[in-house]
Amino acid sequence: MPAADLASLKIHDSARSRGSAGRFFGYFAATIGLLLLIGGGLFALRNRAPVVEVATAQAAGDPTQQTLLNASGYVTPRRRATVAAKITGRVTGVFFDEGNHVKEGQLLAALDDSDAKRALDAAVADRDSAKAAIQDYEVQLRYAEIQLHRSKELTAAKVSSQDQLDNAMTAADSLRAKIALAKQQVSASEARTREAQQSVDNCTIRAPFAGIIVSKDAQVGEMVSPVSAGGGFTRTGIATIVDMNSNEVEVDVNEAYIARVQPGQRVDSVLDAYPDWKIPSHVRTVIPTADRQKATVKVRISFDKLDPRILPDMGVKVSFYGEDEEKKRAEKKKEEGPKPVAIVPKSAVRSSGDSSYVFLVKNGKVERRGVKVGNDRGSDVEIMAGVNSGDSLVARGPENLQDGDAVRVSR
Repeated sequence: MPAADLASLKIHDSARSRGSAGRFFGYFAATIGLLLLIGGGLFALRNRAPVVEVATAQAAGDPTQQTLLNASGYVTPRRRATVAAKITGRVTGVFFDEGNHVKEGQLLAALDDSDAKRALDAAVADRDSAKAAIQDYEVQLRYAEIQLHRSKELTAAKVSSQDQLDNAMTAADSLRAKIALAKQQVSASEARTREAQQSVDNCTIRAPFAGIIVSKDAQVGEMVSPVSAGGGFTRTGIATIVDMNSNEVEVDVNEAYIARVQPGQRVDSVLDAYPDWKIPSHVRTVIPTADRQKATVKVRISFDKLDPRILPDMGVKVSFYGEDEEKKRAEKKKEEGPKPVAIVPKSAVRSSGDSSYVFLVKNGKVERRGVKVGNDRGSDVEIMAGVNSGDSLVARGPENLQDGDAVRVSR
């Protein structure tokens, strides 16, 4: 039995030859499939458009203008006031709204003045009473002077005694003193009247200067006070007025670069709201103190010409410019020759021998364009000919890029 079992495990020559042929065909098919897969992948990768980064050619501008440093800040008005009442009172009228233009002295709001008017009426009555007392004393004084004159004549004629003359003189002097006292009382009453009138005037709030209302802080029926009551039910302001003619830029400059900033220096201001609008400006003053927490110095910049689009608290970026005398002389010599037509990043310019070229991106394809390169401007370079301001150029892309290749722009 064991011998029979071992013999049954023998592989015949015909079966061995068929297995070798099957393995050969299997390996062959796998190799062909792998080659097809690799070829298909290479074909797909070859037909896939490369990704490139583009940059826009900028206008050349003034070649004598060199940017010393950049900073950012906000538009701030020099004249900005929160108008408040001088007294505590209840608002009875508001005569403005946000955005209204107001003139200096224009009525903005009114407070309840009933108590102040009653006090004024009482002061006026006291003043009139004192004036009436003066008239009464003056009438009495005229009669006393007549009596005094008669007493003097009678005493001189030895008809009347000296005591009667002294009484007449005392009566006249007393009336003169009462008149002087009444006049002082009138002056005091007039002072109290003016004080009461001032209290009435304090119930009206007027614009301290011409400007625009940017905030309405109180409504009819609310209580206002020059100081905070702490309870949250009393307003401390009526309105906020801004003089738009006093708008300027306030920026913080790192103290390490403040030596580059001088009063009167030329500046370009660009509002975040209008990134394509360069506003000619100049440094008005450098505040002579530093912020130890931020290590910055505050610089105030004035616009050469104001515009209604410039609003308070707008974000703004500024570029400070300096002029190198040697560069100015060199540029003056170049004025007779060609001037740069555009400014592009250095990474966009490629070289082939002694020639330079760029790749323009148009309709998803690149176009090789020969250019004439000028002077360097930091990380940029001047282009004397070959491209125009606004052209889209390949700033970064494959080294083997060819004219007419399809590309995809990186976002």
